[in-house]
Amino acid sequence: MSQFMKGIITGTFTTLAAIGSYRILFENDNQESLSSKTRASETILKYGIPDRGPDIRVYDNHILSYDQAKKTPVWVAEYITKRNIDGPADRRKIKFKSDPNVQTEFSAENSDYLGSGWSRGHMAPAGDNKHSQEAMKQSFYLSNILPQNLENNGGFWNRLEMYCRDLTKKYKGVRIISGPLVLPTTDEDGLHYVKYPVIGKNEVSVPTHLYKVIIIENEKSEPLGLGAFIVPNQPIGFEHSLKDFQVDLKKLERSSGITFTPKLDTVKIPDLCQIDSCNLMKKDKFELYMIGRKLQGARSLKYLEKIWSEFETKNLTPDSYLINLYNSRKLELTYEEKVVRNKG
Repeated sequence: MSQFMKGIITGTFTTLAAIGSYRILFENDNQESLSSKTRASETILKYGIPDRGPDIRVYDNHILSYDQAKKTPVWVAEYITKRNIDGPADRRKIKFKSDPNVQTEFSAENSDYLGSGWSRGHMAPAGDNKHSQEAMKQSFYLSNILPQNLENNGGFWNRLEMYCRDLTKKYKGVRIISGPLVLPTTDEDGLHYVKYPVIGKNEVSVPTHLYKVIIIENEKSEPLGLGAFIVPNQPIGFEHSLKDFQVDLKKLERSSGITFTPKLDTVKIPDLCQIDSCNLMKKDKFELYMIGRKLQGARSLKYLEKIWSEFETKNLTPDSYLINLYNSRKLELTYEEKVVRNKG
């Protein structure tokens, strides 16, 4: 064998030996490091890892992360289609209740909201669950609820939720993430403060703002547009448009401490309000819609007539749908009240 070949073989063995030695040393160091960390964990966390509850809670038609200290959701995620917003589910048969999946000491109760001046605001709204009575029932768990300004809840935020449902008529699916924010304000001393009230014996936190992230998808379930919005938790009149509250997604993520779409590069996704109008329902149409909802929910003839009188006081004209709804409810309630009288 030539000296040249002997040199190659010797060099090869020397290199392999060095690599082997390095791997052994590296693996030993790695094992020692892991072993050291394990021992440290076992020593420091002798009585277990401090637990803030499950990272996520999964329900039939929404998923959420829950803040056990504030007694409100951190975020609530939904995926809605035309199928979700149509069906027989009836909210009149459902009551708000504490989430049975949340430990009692970390849960809000209905009594926290009673007399507080704040309404119980859904993050995944009941109207997104008309396809299923059970899914709608789960949306009334207080883990999906936060203290919301009454006018905001029944007005601007309601119109925003309706807009999301309308998007399902144009696009295959709509992905929505909603939740609370507590943003700082500047006091008279020029310093920034985070201040918010709490309500009830369980001290449920009242957010200063609400947020909503909306992603629309095409027939291939690909993102077509994205919009992020931060809405003050206060009355908002019809003079304001949704675009008034649109923000860059990165700004919302910095404010909330949440990366909303870690598996999606949002940089090249078009602005939702460029793809769609971002126009909410106008005042007259919205008031007609709300009267219709109240007619459906009327429990007595007296209340039915009171609702019907709103057309005159608000100078509105009922359409054929509302007229037929009023007449059918009047017949139903007349019969129900007659049955009650006969039993008495």
